[in-house]
Amino acid sequence: MPDPVNIHATAVVVGEAGLLFVGPSGIGKSAMALQCLATARRAGWTAALVADDQVFISRQNGRLVATRPAAIAGLIEIRGSGIATIPSIPEAPLHLAILLVDPRTAERLPAEDQTYPVPGHGALPQLLLVNNHREPLAAIAALHPRIGIPTTL
Repeated sequence: MPDPVNIHATAVVVGEAGLLFVGPSGIGKSAMALQCLATARRAGWTAALVADDQVFISRQNGRLVATRPAAIAGLIEIRGSGIATIPSIPEAPLHLAILLVDPRTAERLPAEDQTYPVPGHGALPQLLLVNNHREPLAAIAALHPRIGIPTTL
């Protein structure tokens, strides 16, 4: 079995859905993940950070799993403000990669069935989402209703 791959990303769990926020540095991965976690918690759902900035991804029992480096457990960067400590879990299965894109350059209707490759381990279904979306968790749930996000937003 290949060693885990270290991805520059943010991984969270909302309900039963493992979400991996990916994109270039500074695009807003941590902020988008934090917004999704806050929305979920306000709704009374289970939600937690797995890892911010560095996410180790491996294949376990036929599915991709995110784990965190021990040194950054529970830490998330709030760009321009500092590092915060929030509830976290050590690992979670992943269901979807959310590639954040700049709304000025984003395609209006991107191709369907896109995937995010995880070298040596396979791929995740991928959703493109503008980085300034007002209700990202609602958009994720609407576009991927079967991944385990509670349906009542």
